[in-house]
Amino acid sequence: MKLKLGIPKGSLQDATVQLFARAGFNVYVSSRSYFPTIDDPEIECMLIRAQEMARYVSDGVLDAGLTGQDWIAEHELGDGTTGMLTPLADLVYAKQSFGKVRWVLAAPEDSSIRTAADLEGKTIATELVRVTRAYFERQGVKVHVEFSWGATEVKPPVLADAIVEATETGSTLRANRLRIVDTVMESNTQLVANRRALKDGWKQTKVENLALLLKAAIEAQGRVGLMLNVRRDDLPAVLALLPALQRPTISALSDEEWVAVNTIIEERTVRDLIPRLKTARAQGIVEYPLNKIVL
Repeated sequence: MKLKLGIPKGSLQDATVQLFARAGFNVYVSSRSYFPTIDDPEIECMLIRAQEMARYVSDGVLDAGLTGQDWIAEHELGDGTTGMLTPLADLVYAKQSFGKVRWVLAAPEDSSIRTAADLEGKTIATELVRVTRAYFERQGVKVHVEFSWGATEVKPPVLADAIVEATETGSTLRANRLRIVDTVMESNTQLVANRRALKDGWKQTKVENLALLLKAAIEAQGRVGLMLNVRRDDLPAVLALLPALQRPTISALSDEEWVAVNTIIEERTVRDLIPRLKTARAQGIVEYPLNKIVL
């Protein structure tokens, strides 16, 4: 048996392959094939645009796939089959960072547009058409929403009055002299499965194990392990310096006056923490990378 898995093609592709590597799966993508190989004989991968992933998983063409909450919402607002998607893992990563993506309403910097209401009767260009229409309906503002095939940032003010576009940092919008007016929605990647596929016990176990490992890889991002030795008399001072995922692990050493301390910390804190630990008389301090943390 094989689990048919969709890998998002495009901007999320590289970040997804890297996430799978940290989770223990090596995915090999060829520029000439839409069928990546994976070092798990029980998984069959297919590259699908994130915009279409929800439809193909919902229709049962794929058993499971990774796509954004934005494209799941776009699918569920359409005429496709609804209620066939089951979210299994909330994976907060994007093409440039391990964070969420915002879909924002943006207008030219020098325009008079300050709120959604200022766009009454005007044209909005976006790839996220259904979600954008629903946003303006909630605002009680009538606009014309048209689909954009790409390069959306260049369209205002000549081809559209404003846009709804995804951004991580806002730098592309600023480079095109656009100002963010409002956030339409936040989105991050999700592992979703077909509800019928989950009725198969083997597939359910397989995809749930995959979800566990992917979430563990996300949890490990930005964290490192820290090991050190310390005299028992100095232990309280050392523990006062150590943040931990739960609590530091303390183990006895062959010398009864000494213990070993093992903990997990944010990587960005290490450079400040290690000198302070040394001052607190810790010895044998070792920092090591983490691939997965299972909570």
